[in-house]
Amino acid sequence: MSEQKGADSYARAGVSVASGNEAVARYRELLGRWRHAGQLGAIGGFAGLFAMPGDERRALVASTDGVGTKVMIAAALRRYGQVGADLVNHCVNDILVSNATPLFFLDYLAVGRLDPEVAAEIVEGCAEACRRHDCALLGGETAEMPGVYHADHFDLAGTIVGVVEIDAIPKAESVAAGDAVIGLPAVGLHTNGYALARALIAPEEWNSPFGGMTYADALLAEHPSYYREVRAIQAVAEVKAMAHITGGGLLENVSRTLPENLKAVFEQRRWSVPPILRELVRRGKLGEEERYRVFNMGIGYTLIVPLADAAAATEAARGAKVVGWIEERVADEPRVVVHPARDS
Repeated sequence: MSEQKGADSYARAGVSVASGNEAVARYRELLGRWRHAGQLGAIGGFAGLFAMPGDERRALVASTDGVGTKVMIAAALRRYGQVGADLVNHCVNDILVSNATPLFFLDYLAVGRLDPEVAAEIVEGCAEACRRHDCALLGGETAEMPGVYHADHFDLAGTIVGVVEIDAIPKAESVAAGDAVIGLPAVGLHTNGYALARALIAPEEWNSPFGGMTYADALLAEHPSYYREVRAIQAVAEVKAMAHITGGGLLENVSRTLPENLKAVFEQRRWSVPPILRELVRRGKLGEEERYRVFNMGIGYTLIVPLADAAAATEAARGAKVVGWIEERVADEPRVVVHPARDS
């Protein structure tokens, strides 16, 4: 990939990926000073794992996340229901990377001015998504904080806890050169890249027509759960590693699931990029590397399977495609390489 004009667009929109990576590095240093005996794995994964008390065969898997500045578009348009479901689906996907089954969820809603009707609509979205995953919504917190948020603004975050058999946790060391990378399709931005999207598409345009819908429809499109698709693929294929393609895109999320001596190679001609993402790339004049780091670019979730299982895997889940493969990596090579299509 080559850098092109617009390579710092996300930073100019107010989000520094480099600062985020540095913060995580500092967290690792801080948390490395003391470690609980029940903690499994290290910080930096998609979820944290904790040994199940009294049951050495299983582990609890937990993750916490937010919807990001997608909530600002939802608030401005007074379209609240989807972001609650987005939050749950995002968290389900994060623990799914560890092969966990969701157990329970808690939401955190912070507002500038509490409108009970709006709050109920947001939490209803959380509750419905939890129901679809047979996941208990135990409760949460609603905080009214005038002065921190404008009257009509809000923030939304949540925490999920699941369970997994320790022997069923994917093992990065099982990934080998020649394995296939299966991609599950994204329908839009999901819950990442909205700071840049809001900088590129002004609020005055949100209700304007775009590809048979409006910009608002495209920007607020669902962040889907991949739970059922992943379980369907696991029924017919050996799944060695998985990644949820969120902040950091393909470049940073897939690399988190690979051994140091291997790299993932993607060919963008193998899948479609949603129109809203193509439009944002065009408007932002985003270089090849930045577009695959800021946005998911049409892949919401990846699974690594043996090449012999690839055909069965793609047949098991709607929209699943072989989007790349695994190769040996030399020490100074990137962990993830994307060969872009000419029109991407």
